[in-house]
Order: sequence, then C-alpha cells, then structure tokens
Amino acid sequence: MNIYVGNLNYNLTEDELREVFEKYGEVTSSKIISDKYSGRSKGFGFIEMANDNEANEAIENLDGADVKGRNLKVNKARERREY
Repeated sequence: MNIYVGNLNYNLTEDELREVFEKYGEVTSSKIISDKYSGRSKGFGFIEMANDNEANEAIENLDGADVKGRNLKVNKARERREY
C-alpha cells in the first residue's frame, strides 16, 4: 500500500521517515518530495508498505503523531491523476 505522509519536518531524512514506519512492518520504499530547483524538502512524502494490514495499523497510529516537532498527516495515498 502506498501511504501519503504530510507535515514533515523539513530536516527529516528518508531513512528517518522509514524508521518511523518500520515499527509497524516492512517498508519497501521511502520517498520525501523535494523542490526540483532548490532541493529543499516540500514537507511531504510517500511510504510504500508490503502488507496492507501493517500499513493500515501504521496509518492509524501515526496520523497526528509528533515526529521532530511536527504532527504528521498520514493517510492512504490517492492514485495520481494524469491531466
């Protein structure tokens, strides 16, 4: 399952984000979206988890959780639409 994670601390690394979610199960990928010009984090990213039950548990437990002083916004990622 692909999970959207918002309101990230701008200094959080992909590895640190992965560690937060690994408490709930296997993380297959961790990606923080950054500005293509400045390289600075945009404050959101995506986590891919192999097991849907573990992913749902992570969403339930981490939505609103404090990570590095910011309350995470965590939910199932919507499919990206092409325009």
